Amino acid sequence: MKILIIEDEKLLADSIAELLKSKGFEVEAVYDGESGAQYAELGIYDLLILDVMMPNLDGYQVARQVRSKHLGTPILMLTARSGLEDRITGLNAGADYYLTKPFDIRELLACINALLRRQGAQVDEVTFGNTTLDLSSAMLLCGENRVRLSAKEFDMMRALLQSGGKNISKEALLAKVWGYDSDAVDNYVEVYIGFLRKKLASIGSNIRIEAIRRLGYHLEVNGDD
Repeated sequence: MKILIIEDEKLLADSIAELLKSKGFEVEAVYDGESGAQYAELGIYDLLILDVMMPNLDGYQVARQVRSKHLGTPILMLTARSGLEDRITGLNAGADYYLTKPFDIRELLACINALLRRQGAQVDEVTFGNTTLDLSSAMLLCGENRVRLSAKEFDMMRALLQSGGKNISKEALLAKVWGYDSDAVDNYVEVYIGFLRKKLASIGSNIRIEAIRRLGYHLEVNGDD
């Protein structure tokens, strides 16, 4: 699961990031609201941990901006503001939970796990057409046929399947699979799309990966067009 921390107190942000990494999460941290909104709007994160008091673009504004893009990513707000009106403002801005500072690490972890469970993070497989991706084993299944995916193939196939047939840009796939700050280039996506197409064909899948110039990639079921 991939988590984005948006917190201008760098020491706190990095401490939370290290804690979550030790629990097996993939974590990225940014230290201002404007960068945080740009990262969040990629739609590649399973959870946002968002500070309220930040210069230029505060947490309420970031949350509203994310929700205006119709992104349903869970948002956990962290703030020293504990008043009722502040909590109401946060929830109305789009936050799913409001945790006040200072907080106990156990409560933070409990909130994170609860929000991920609510999102359906416990789902074990994703299906499209006659093909299923087993999230626990990284196996691509079609009837009795199966093939194991590499780590990057798995991340890319999962992103395509979870898009429900909607287009995903090369930039979003690069960020999802290689990380937002990676030096990976567009050609990497094309290479791995090629790998996936071969593996889908090898198991007799009826889904295909379609490319649309300047829009990215999406899945289609053979016979639907």
